[in-house]
Amino acid sequence: MVEITQTMMYIFWAAAIVLFGVAEAVTAQLVSIWFVAGAIAALISAVFGAPILIQIIVFIAVTILALVITRPLVKKYIHPKKEYTNADKVIGQIGIVTEDINNIQATGQVKVDGKAWTARSIDNSIIPEGSEIIIDRIEGVKLIVKIK
Repeated sequence: MVEITQTMMYIFWAAAIVLFGVAEAVTAQLVSIWFVAGAIAALISAVFGAPILIQIIVFIAVTILALVITRPLVKKYIHPKKEYTNADKVIGQIGIVTEDINNIQATGQVKVDGKAWTARSIDNSIIPEGSEIIIDRIEGVKLIVKIK
């Protein structure tokens, strides 16, 4: 059986730091940064002569602690709170087509809440003038609508 030395543990934890760091660098989201923190803590415990079991416990504990502490901050920046504008209030409302909606010809206008909007059909169908529609969503400055 191979005896694991402290030097081997230094190399192991240093390699883990590099591996988790590279994994973090090549992904678009925060995936392994918490493991980097845990591996650094485990390496420090190895430098101070902690047994392997203690190093592993330190690695797991610091990784979990880093995740618990930073997760709310990460969620806030990865999924920022959507800020609604006044335009968003028309979603779900009913409007009247004031100009035939034809996605292919890029024409169409609706009146909703007393305001005229450029509109496109959700399913590329032609919606004739005078039809009642429901606003599904907004894309840029155009309403995406469907027949009521």
